Amino acid sequence: MAKLLPKIGSHKNGRISSRKNARKIPKGVIHVQASFNNTIVTVTDVRGRVISWSSAGACGFRGTRRGTPFAAQTAAGNAIRTVVDQGLQRAEVMIKGPGLGRDAALRAIRRSGILLSFVRDVTPMPHNGCRPPKKRRV
Repeated sequence: MAKLLPKIGSHKNGRISSRKNARKIPKGVIHVQASFNNTIVTVTDVRGRVISWSSAGACGFRGTRRGTPFAAQTAAGNAIRTVVDQGLQRAEVMIKGPGLGRDAALRAIRRSGILLSFVRDVTPMPHNGCRPPKKRRV
């Protein structure tokens, strides 16, 4: 039986390239997902490939402190710091969710010096979708 050749760039042949530093991106999309318990900030290129991400939990906040505006501000700052070094200048912002970190994350993004093309709220809204559960009889 023929021996399978390892893929180029796989761990087996010892060549591991760091693609994070290789990519230069002038334009990107910043996704902010703010729930009541956590805030996740993801920076992607225009095609949707993730370049950098951070969350309040990844920044060291635990428990109820993850849902605070300060935690969201810290998460946004961490996610953006790495992409500014890679040359991100213009960005679109997509904000999703009802959490407290929405405004704080947007404030941190504006303070970072990136030019924002637009800020869009992409929170999913049901048009009276699912039927609610039946009433409890006690």
